[in-house]
Amino acid sequence: MTEFIFWFSLAGLVYVFLGYPILVKVLAALFPMRRERQLADGQKVSIVIACHNEAERIKEKLAELLLSAQARFIDEVLIGSDGSSDDIAASVAELNDPRIRLIEFSTRRGKPAVLNDLVPQCRSEIVVLCDARQILSEDAIPELLANFADSKVGVVSGELMFRQSSNDSTAGRGIGAYWRYEKMIRRAEAQFRSVPGATGALYAIRREAFRPIPDSTLLDDVVIPMVAVTNGWRCVFERKAIAWDDPSDSLGREAIRKRRTIAGAAQLIVHHPSWLLPWKNPIWLEFVSHKIMRLVSPALLLSVAVTNILLMSQFPYSLLLLGQICFYYSAFAGWLCQKFGRPSSIFGVQAMFLTLNATTVAALFDAVRGRFRVTWQRS
Repeated sequence: MTEFIFWFSLAGLVYVFLGYPILVKVLAALFPMRRERQLADGQKVSIVIACHNEAERIKEKLAELLLSAQARFIDEVLIGSDGSSDDIAASVAELNDPRIRLIEFSTRRGKPAVLNDLVPQCRSEIVVLCDARQILSEDAIPELLANFADSKVGVVSGELMFRQSSNDSTAGRGIGAYWRYEKMIRRAEAQFRSVPGATGALYAIRREAFRPIPDSTLLDDVVIPMVAVTNGWRCVFERKAIAWDDPSDSLGREAIRKRRTIAGAAQLIVHHPSWLLPWKNPIWLEFVSHKIMRLVSPALLLSVAVTNILLMSQFPYSLLLLGQICFYYSAFAGWLCQKFGRPSSIFGVQAMFLTLNATTVAALFDAVRGRFRVTWQRS
């Protein structure tokens, strides 16, 4: 029985982090779902930005959007100020652009509530959702727009990319490797059928595909696309539409961000249990493999370690245990490199992997106790 538990747990880990990425790439190669891609003349978008106390950033964001070459694709920019206490109205007024519409909410309710209010007010058929922090590539909007030439596409996710930092770190290298891995999976999912979620920093949706979501939603960038997918639309990934951001300079700061994301994944099970049923979810394989099974990876890691110790007197379990010890030591070495400011590409991935799994445990406790609020803090 102990051997069965060991191999079952190990097989689960291998599937989640290696088997599924390989499987979806093979499926994408064998059964690609083609999509039309063409930019229509005169096509414009509405841009929606939900923010809280982002007066300085919003001024830079608006200047970046409305003074760039892609400004000709922008019909309007709706800014939802969610209970802000700064003078965002003055920042908006400085640009004196009639395309900007500032909607101020006196009570802070969270991003989902702001999106629920603003998206139906948009004039354009295509709505681009983005955050105040990231900088968009100069052709991000037309690259997103081109995908809507396909009538089956309802949501298009952009790509989050991190700038090269002069203050390089082990954490930064580990986070960069993680995001490259994630984007590889998303590209394959989009080529096969649909991506079970979008990049919150930048994605576009047909206004008719949008449905209001619960105000308590933690992962609006998963729920909004998934609702569209379950209603018959496709969610695709556009790697040329880039939102640039700065990488976290510490594993702890990245863990805080991921803790909320993982709690949001657990929330999906409670709010949308039908998505766990293959006959209710057209991309059940992608959703369960990519979003849900990672929630059990800490339990699988613990199971593999404990059963391996119990079997250590037998071959090949002694060698497998040695491999586990080496892995955990290398992760600890990555943590030391980060602590003492010694950048390491060799140990960064292992340190990031264990940090994410430890964060998963903390996030699940948070989700059970209802500790997370839907409102966000500036980072």
